[in-house]
Amino acid sequence: MGKLKYIIAREYTTRVRKKAFIVMTILGPVLFAALMIAPAWIAQVEDNDLKEIAVIEIDNIGKPVPDSLMILKGVFENSKQLKFTFLGSTTYSQAEGIVRNTGYYAALIVRHNVLLSGDKVSVEVLSKKQLSYGVEAQIRSALETYIYNRKLVAYNVTADILKSLNTKVYVVTTKIDSEGAKGQGNINIKRGVGYFSGFLVYIFIFFFGAQVMRGVVEEKSNRILEVIITSVKPFQLMMGKIIGIGMVGLTQFLIWVVLSLFIFFGAEAFMVNRKMASLQTQQQPTELFQSKSLPAQNTAPPIEEIDVSAFMKDIYEIDFFVVIGAFLFYFIGGYLLYAAMFAAIGAAVDSETDTQQFMLPVTIPLIVSIIVMMNAITNPEGQLAFWFSIIPFTSPIVMMARIGFEIPWHQLVLSTALLIATFIFMTWFAGKIYRTGILMYGKKTGYKEIIKWMRYR
Repeated sequence: MGKLKYIIAREYTTRVRKKAFIVMTILGPVLFAALMIAPAWIAQVEDNDLKEIAVIEIDNIGKPVPDSLMILKGVFENSKQLKFTFLGSTTYSQAEGIVRNTGYYAALIVRHNVLLSGDKVSVEVLSKKQLSYGVEAQIRSALETYIYNRKLVAYNVTADILKSLNTKVYVVTTKIDSEGAKGQGNINIKRGVGYFSGFLVYIFIFFFGAQVMRGVVEEKSNRILEVIITSVKPFQLMMGKIIGIGMVGLTQFLIWVVLSLFIFFGAEAFMVNRKMASLQTQQQPTELFQSKSLPAQNTAPPIEEIDVSAFMKDIYEIDFFVVIGAFLFYFIGGYLLYAAMFAAIGAAVDSETDTQQFMLPVTIPLIVSIIVMMNAITNPEGQLAFWFSIIPFTSPIVMMARIGFEIPWHQLVLSTALLIATFIFMTWFAGKIYRTGILMYGKKTGYKEIIKWMRYR
């Protein structure tokens, strides 16, 4: 035991002092946050150039409509980036010349006979450049709302009748057990917790387990193990490397969590404040849809009020003591199980390129776990989710997807017991391969050779 702690300390200190560890510890959460936040930020980036669009109306017989008879005035809302100008008594050919020879960004041609022609309406835009998605969406949304209102008027449907037709249905699950009925709260929150924790376990196992393998291969290729093995037993060396790298992984992971939370919430607050400031500066249209007996209607979707108290109540209904305890156990147990297999692979080969033939049997259960986890989130009581949360090679990931749904205690006990037993067996199994493989050089290793190593005493 005395030598084991020195091996653990050596593995830990030598790795946390490396520049690569320091750089990745700092850049890791930055890159992760950028991956999560950048798409949302890019989606909010707007083109600040003012685009002026000429709106030209043509009546039912194909003649240009004079300015006084244009029916779409007030339909399109001007903004800081978009301005609509209505040009009366303008023909199609004149519209082409306007776009070609003036500073207009585009010309929108609307024929009156198509506005109520059915459920599919086409309008034409003349432009020297391809319209951006935002401009196209704003034109389409305004016209759809206008036509929608016209149809309501045509069928004598009032706004009150339309409002009464909208009905939202909420499905509230109440679980019946031996103690009686018990509400399940917001199922989506539990699904989110299960997915996030299961995915973290997968990342931790794969990333740091592979580090164990690379560490063994590196020391074996440098012949450092030949010196170390004279002072300690191979099994102690393997366990010291597994525990030491696991502690490095936990240290890096905890730092990532703290930094990621700071970056994420800081960026979220910045974007929310920016969005709220943008909404406050926008001018509400005063003449929107005031044409020809149409009821006024705002095209902006209503902002639903978030029930914070109900959301926090759903959060508090999750037993976080059980979730966090299970997360730490499967977090560490899954890593130790797979790290032993990765260490055996590293000892059996001479270079990292030779690990491919042995990596497939180890990585397949991890990949299957991610696939089954998606099923377990949607159907945590199903047979597929149950069995894969019991099998030790998949339970660290799949069980975390089920843990928030208050699974029976006997299933949790069975899963943990099998994981511990399998880890002990796999450590013994990997130790027998490790003690022979670390001293084998220059020989192509196959599965038959590994079976022979298992028979050595």
